[in-house]
Amino acid sequence: MKMSKLVGRRIKEAPKDAKTVSHKFIIRGGYARPVSAGIYSLLPIGFRITQKIEKIIREEMDAIEGQEVKMPVVLPAELWEESGRYKTVGPELLRFKDRNDKSMLLGMTHEEAVVHLTRGEINSYKQLPVMLYQIQTKYRDEARPRAGLIRVREFTMKDAYSFHTSQECLDKYYERAHKAYENIFRRVGLKDCISIKSNPGMMGGNVSHEFMAIAECGEDTIFISPDGSYKANREVATAAWKYEKAPSLPLEKVHTPGKKTIEEVASFLGMKPENAGKAVFYVDNDDNLIFAMIRGDFEVNESKLQNFLKTGELNFANDERIRKAGAVPGFASPLSLDPAKVRIVVDNSIAGSSNLIVGANEADYHNKNFNFDRDLPNAEVTDIATVREGDPCPVTGQPLLLKRGIEVGNIFKLGTKYSAAMNCSYIDQNGKSNPMIMGCYGIGVGRTMASVIEQSSDNYGPIWPISIAPYQVQICALSPDDQNVGVTSEKICNELTARGIEVLYDDRGEKAGFMFNDADLIGIPFRLILSPKNLPNGMVEFKVRGQKESTLIPLDKIVDFIADKVKTEFEKYK
Repeated sequence: MKMSKLVGRRIKEAPKDAKTVSHKFIIRGGYARPVSAGIYSLLPIGFRITQKIEKIIREEMDAIEGQEVKMPVVLPAELWEESGRYKTVGPELLRFKDRNDKSMLLGMTHEEAVVHLTRGEINSYKQLPVMLYQIQTKYRDEARPRAGLIRVREFTMKDAYSFHTSQECLDKYYERAHKAYENIFRRVGLKDCISIKSNPGMMGGNVSHEFMAIAECGEDTIFISPDGSYKANREVATAAWKYEKAPSLPLEKVHTPGKKTIEEVASFLGMKPENAGKAVFYVDNDDNLIFAMIRGDFEVNESKLQNFLKTGELNFANDERIRKAGAVPGFASPLSLDPAKVRIVVDNSIAGSSNLIVGANEADYHNKNFNFDRDLPNAEVTDIATVREGDPCPVTGQPLLLKRGIEVGNIFKLGTKYSAAMNCSYIDQNGKSNPMIMGCYGIGVGRTMASVIEQSSDNYGPIWPISIAPYQVQICALSPDDQNVGVTSEKICNELTARGIEVLYDDRGEKAGFMFNDADLIGIPFRLILSPKNLPNGMVEFKVRGQKESTLIPLDKIVDFIADKVKTEFEKYK
């Protein structure tokens, strides 16, 4: 490919809204262009990279007996009504009516569609297990798309779905899929990608793992033990917290004029935040009022609370709703509340502590010496605390490390959540009908591309691993009309191409600095520089992207040299 014909210009300045490295270079390097917020067109070099990522994904999915299919982006709402998700998923699901006034949606995930497909094709245990996958466009109506291709509204995703007759069969296949994901992320060139326990969220199921590309710009918070034996997303992470019990003191009502926050109350009474109980009120999807109680030095982990309640979205309750339940905002107490009006969920930190300060359900008053066992014995108790950096690891006891990550893939053990609801069944050996047991496996293609840039770049542009680089070799012809530089460059280009090597030939005759800046933004692994200075001496300059030093290689050996280099480099990503 000649640079003079390549569609996609390089841009000197980064866009004003670009905050991440990958966003800046994707725009500056001519990989993609925004059409609207969170919606992008891929230019040729960006498309070539995504094609190579998809090729690796297909190879690894095929290796675990995956069968590729293609399901529609536009789906009838009735499928999601069957599964029960049509109303429970929030506004990120784009719903609309067609010209016949039929309710439709744009697929953000395809569990319902694949169940619809499978139940019409498979009916016997003899046909199971199977795995179907696709690489397809998805649409998620993100409220705040950001970071270029990392958080978008329209995106390309590989989603796979496996169907089984038993949990044991799913468990074994899940491990194979996990290994395939490790292979994919290694082969695309992610340097630091880890698998962590995660929250299944709206997908459902009991077990899930996320694959996180470690990056400072990552939106996910990850907790890791120093030895790596424990890894978990903040949404599900726990810690080996220790609480001390003391003899119970009598409940005492105290005057706390105008003191509403934990810090204000604790300071006023000469105590610490960990000596207080914090009250947080929520309303769930079914308009139930939830009173979450946690020790004052902790924050409520809403994902844990959602999972415990088995509910979707939680919203903070307003003051009017809190008063209707008999509580006083700012001075709320779990004591004397009507369980018919509010569901009380208590964190382990409250149950394990003694003599806490809590509200008195009266303005300007609090109670001292609240003890869960004595004062609220019938409330529900669970872990709803958010882990903090430095908290003791639940496995080793060592202080947990906090890292940031970009979610590039996820896998779930869905069980029968969708198959049971949508009557996707098989006939077993005894002639009995059973719901199929499902697994789900997703990878974001654009996110993966952006994550590679976050982990593999310098101040000048991306440094692409050869496995997904838009081209493998770039030829820079300096002063192409002088000393047969242009003619020789084209000859080398043709010879390398004939050997199956992908070459981008910069034939534009630009100044060296301009040409090299463009080459850095395109980030091709190997660069050949032909110039009037070296060519008369029968030498070609060879440079590896990301390295400062270059080497002179004899012209008559350059094609073999590059062919060997490309082959050797590819071996690293098999």
